[in-house]
Amino acid sequence: MPENSSKKPARTAASRPAPAAATAAASTDASADPPAGWTPTPEAKAKATRFRWIAVVLWAVAIAAEAVGIFWLLRQRQVTGGDGQLVRNPDTGLLEQQGATATFPQWAFITLIALFVVIAALSITGSFLWKKANHLDPARRSDTVRFFVQNQLGAIIAIIAFVPLIIMVFLNKDMDKGQKTIAGIVGIALAALAVVLGIDFKPASVEQYTADQSTVIQLLGKDQVTWVSGGAVYHVCDKVSDIQTGSAIQTGTTAEAVAAGKERLTLKFASELEKCGLPVPENATAIADALRQIQGGQTVSLPKPVWGAGVEAPLSVPDATSSGSEPAPTSTP
Repeated sequence: MPENSSKKPARTAASRPAPAAATAAASTDASADPPAGWTPTPEAKAKATRFRWIAVVLWAVAIAAEAVGIFWLLRQRQVTGGDGQLVRNPDTGLLEQQGATATFPQWAFITLIALFVVIAALSITGSFLWKKANHLDPARRSDTVRFFVQNQLGAIIAIIAFVPLIIMVFLNKDMDKGQKTIAGIVGIALAALAVVLGIDFKPASVEQYTADQSTVIQLLGKDQVTWVSGGAVYHVCDKVSDIQTGSAIQTGTTAEAVAAGKERLTLKFASELEKCGLPVPENATAIADALRQIQGGQTVSLPKPVWGAGVEAPLSVPDATSSGSEPAPTSTP
């Protein structure tokens, strides 16, 4: 981490114009490793891919179980009360056993309840793995359709895996009222549980991770944060009480922190910088508010850190021109 430079004179464009060669070198040194523009680590991407494949297999088995229930289990019937005489039904043209009554077997009813439980377990487990994968390797919020489908696919699959089977239960003519009531309640309750657990109420996005990374680089001069196991956030200082838990303190890039299961940058970065004797931007509250909104899914501009008089910025990043092709000049001759 950069040393406290609050006592160093602030560099201004008027008093210390930088030569072209020095500017190029500074630009090279300023680029983070990995470069700015968040991407998952290869390990995180591989883990996300593995989680997604497992989830797909579990969901496929759940839908296959649903098909078994619809096309085989619900067609089971037990005929009782017939005297052996065959008659022709004039409405259907089919032969029937006179006086016979078709009922849904008890073993099939018990199997149906068990099938609902199995489908729910497969659907929910797949959803948990899918959401973990999305937090390791998220979609871009700007890609609206893909972002929604990718993050809420668990809920969509739960609907597909339950609704047709529940409908066929209520349409089954061989089940008695009690069987339909019990099976319907169990099916609807498990379906609702699977859908709710399949929803990602706080989906991660590339934009969120990029905003966190950009903030870290501008505050510290490099993409380096600290974290411990068990926490949900990563930190800009290794001396704060939040990570003095006895667990091993780990250091790495923001992408490595995400790969370790951390969801975001702490919003208490100002007090952490002060704790470690590092410069604190004057607009730290505005930066934290913007990060809070971005982490909540809103699209806002991330403020540039404003440093006080006499404070040397850990990293000076020029604004891009309107075309985005070249950086805006930082000084005038």
